[in-house]
Amino acid sequence: MAKTIIALKNADLTLGQGEASVHVLKRMSLSIEAGQSVGIVGPSGSGKSTLLMVLAGLERLDSGEIVIDDVALHALNEDRVAEFRGRTIGIVFQSFHLIPNMTALENVAVPLELAGTPNAFDIARKELEAVGLGARLSHYPGQLSGGEQQRVAIARALAPQPKLLIADEPTGNLDTETGRQIADLLFAEQAGRGMTLVLVTHDPALAARCSRQVRVRSGEIVAADATSPARPVAEAARA
Repeated sequence: MAKTIIALKNADLTLGQGEASVHVLKRMSLSIEAGQSVGIVGPSGSGKSTLLMVLAGLERLDSGEIVIDDVALHALNEDRVAEFRGRTIGIVFQSFHLIPNMTALENVAVPLELAGTPNAFDIARKELEAVGLGARLSHYPGQLSGGEQQRVAIARALAPQPKLLIADEPTGNLDTETGRQIADLLFAEQAGRGMTLVLVTHDPALAARCSRQVRVRSGEIVAADATSPARPVAEAARA
């Protein structure tokens, strides 16, 4: 039986204060098994990106529980959450978030060095080679195409060997062909490493490549469907 790597229970979150407050997540519950690829879809403002940030440990719940790889994040302080995230969760953003005055190699290696990882530059070089950028190690982000910058971001996310890869609109800033190549890379790395992949996307074709889709509307999960019967499907239900 597959292990549950993400267990979200009665998750409730309001952002903002007073008249500007928005009830973003409404007692949301979700379970995801290790090794699944899950696409979170829904209209703008539905709460899907906030849900992803909760799963990444970047947003704290007002109430409810979030357990990742048997660790209750809701019970940890910010420092402990950050430490856990650094070794367990890789994150890829739509806008790359590379440091402009660092080379591709440095962008991948420096976070490893800060985490105390031995041989950080050797690991970074291997990860960049794995995403097809072995010849671009010394290039700065401004010298790279959008697709190349996203490959650097993916290499950086994968370098700590995370069990969970979180991706927020990973192809959103790319043209169709480049986006397809980045999607191919994400799914190949997910399958090859046995990771769990959870991504938010507005692209139906990208979501359809996942083994499962979770549909969010108005801060609630309205459906959690398998897109491939051959892959395991974990239970997901509204509280």
